[in-house]
Amino acid sequence: MLSVTRKKIRIGELLVQNRLISEEQLSVALNSQKKTGGKLGDTLVELGFVTSRDMLECLARQLGIVYVDLQYFKYKPETVRLLPETFARRFRAMVLEDSPASLLVGMADPTDIFAFDELAKIFKRPVRLAVVRETDLLRAIDQVYRRTDELANIAQELGQELSTQTNLADLLPASELQDAPVVRLLRTLFEDAVQVGASDIHIEPDEKVLRLRQRIDGVLHEQVVKEKRVAAALVSRLKLMSGLDISERRLPQDGRFNIKVRGKSIDVRLATMPIQFGEAVVMRLLDQSGGILSLDVLGMPEALLARYRLLVGRPNGMVLVTGPTGSGKTTTLYATLNELNQVEKKVITVEDPVEYRLPRINQVQVHPRIGLSFAQVLRAALRQDPDIIMVGEMRDQETAEIGLRAAMTGHLVFSTLHTNDAIGTALRLLDMGAEGYIVASALQAVLAQRLVRRLCESCIEDEVLDAGRLSWLEAAIGPAWREIRFRRGAGCPHCHNTGYRGRIGIFELLEIDFTLADALRRGDSAAFATGAYRQPNFRPLALCALDFARQGITSLEEVVRVAGQVEETGLPVAAAAGEK
Repeated sequence: MLSVTRKKIRIGELLVQNRLISEEQLSVALNSQKKTGGKLGDTLVELGFVTSRDMLECLARQLGIVYVDLQYFKYKPETVRLLPETFARRFRAMVLEDSPASLLVGMADPTDIFAFDELAKIFKRPVRLAVVRETDLLRAIDQVYRRTDELANIAQELGQELSTQTNLADLLPASELQDAPVVRLLRTLFEDAVQVGASDIHIEPDEKVLRLRQRIDGVLHEQVVKEKRVAAALVSRLKLMSGLDISERRLPQDGRFNIKVRGKSIDVRLATMPIQFGEAVVMRLLDQSGGILSLDVLGMPEALLARYRLLVGRPNGMVLVTGPTGSGKTTTLYATLNELNQVEKKVITVEDPVEYRLPRINQVQVHPRIGLSFAQVLRAALRQDPDIIMVGEMRDQETAEIGLRAAMTGHLVFSTLHTNDAIGTALRLLDMGAEGYIVASALQAVLAQRLVRRLCESCIEDEVLDAGRLSWLEAAIGPAWREIRFRRGAGCPHCHNTGYRGRIGIFELLEIDFTLADALRRGDSAAFATGAYRQPNFRPLALCALDFARQGITSLEEVVRVAGQVEETGLPVAAAAGEK
C-alpha cells in the first residue's frame, strides 16, 4: 500500500484521461484555482465540471484502494477513537474498521505520503487505505470526538480547586487566567456546543449534580457532572463575561457577550434565573460568521415562496411572522430583510436584542430600563423617513397600534407574534385591543411556521405504522395515506442515534382578502377561521408537514407532533384536508 501512495498523481490529468472532464474544463479550473488558492479538486467540483463522488472513485481506482461514502457507512465511535483527535484532524484521517490483520483508515488525501508514514508509526500494524470525502470526514470527526470526557475531567479539577477555597470570590481573580479550570471548562463547553451545532446551552444545578444540556435540532441532550459545586463558579464567570452583577443571586439577569470558537464568531445571549439549588443559566448561541440565510433555502414550497415574495414586495402594509419560541421566525425575517435591503430603500429594525448585523440597515436595540421601549423606538423610527420597518415583537397594545397605523400610512412593516398558527394571529391582534377596522386595513398576510427535524440520510428506512398512527392518518387525509411510503430514522453515529439530522421549516401563508378583512372588521372569529380554510391557496401547517413526510424528508412522528401543536385552530385537520 505504501508503494501505491508514493505514485505521483495529478488529479486534473487523471480526470482528463478517464474522460470525466475535458482539457478546456481543466484549463478553466486551473485559472480559477490560481485566483482562489484552493485545491484543484475542490475547484472542479465547485465549477460543476465533476461530482466529488466521481472524482474520488476515479482516484480510488487509480490507487487500487476502495472509496467509502461516509454518509452511509456505519462506523463505530470506539473504532474511530483508536486514532487521537489531534492526528485525525491533522492528517484528515479516521479509522473505519479494526480487524485482526489490519486497520482500514479513510483519508481525504490518500496520496499524502507523510501522513501515511505517520499513521503507520502511530498504529504499529498494517494499514489499508480508503478514500473518503473531506466534508463527510470532518463532520464525522466532529460527531465522534465529543468533549464530554474533557468536560468531566476539568469539572473534577475545578471541584478540587474549589474545595480548598474558603470564599468563592477568591477564585475570580485566578479565573482571569486563560489556564484557570473555570475558563477551560467554559471554553470546552462552547467548543463542544459549536462542534455539534447546538443552538442553546443549559446550566442547571441540581441537589447533588450539575446538569449541562445542549439543544441540538430542537431536542435537549444532557451530560451530568458530579462536581455540583462548580456551578457557582461557572455562573460567576459567565456574569463577568456579560457585565452582570455577580453579587446578585436573587433576581434574574440578562446579558450577552461575543466569543471566538473554532474560528467562528459566536454571539451569546445569556439569561440567569434563581432556582432551588442555585442559579440556572440558559445561553442562546448565534453564529455571526455563518451569514444570513436566503429565502430560497428555508424550505418554503415554490408556490408559497412566490406568493410571499409578491406580498413583501408591496410598498406598504403589515406582514406578521408567527410561531412559538425557536420556530425560526427571526431567521425568516432576516432572510426577508436581506432580500429587500437595497440602496433605494431605508430599513429600520427595532429589536430585543439585535441578533444579526446587517449592512445598510439601521438596527436599534430596545432598553426598557431607561425607557427605550418598542413603542418609543417605533415612534422615533417613523420620524426617520423609513420605507421598511421591522419590529422584533408585538408585545403590547401600544406597539401593535403604532405598527398597524404605520402600515396604513405608506410603510411596509414586519413583526412577529408568539401564536400557534396564522388564523389565531390576526385574532390575537384584536384580543390585544387593536381596532378591527385598523387590523383589516393594515394587515396584508400572516406567515406561520415551525421547524421539523429532517430524517438522517445515513440510517433512513421504511416505517411500519402502528394502529394509532393509522387511525390518525385516516382521520387527517382519509384513504390517501395508503399511497404514501413513510420513512423513519433507525439511529446511527451520524445523528447521535436520534434518527434525525438537521431541521427544515414548514409554513402556512394566510393572505387577508376581502372576506377575511370583513370578518376582522366585525370581530367575527368563526367567520374568519371558516373563510381562511376556504381560501384555495391556504394549506395548514400539519398538511405542509405531511407533504415532507410524503417526500421522505421527515417522519410521521414529526407530522403528528406539529399537528398536536396547531390542532386548536378551531377546525380539525380533516376538515382542512377535505377542502383541497
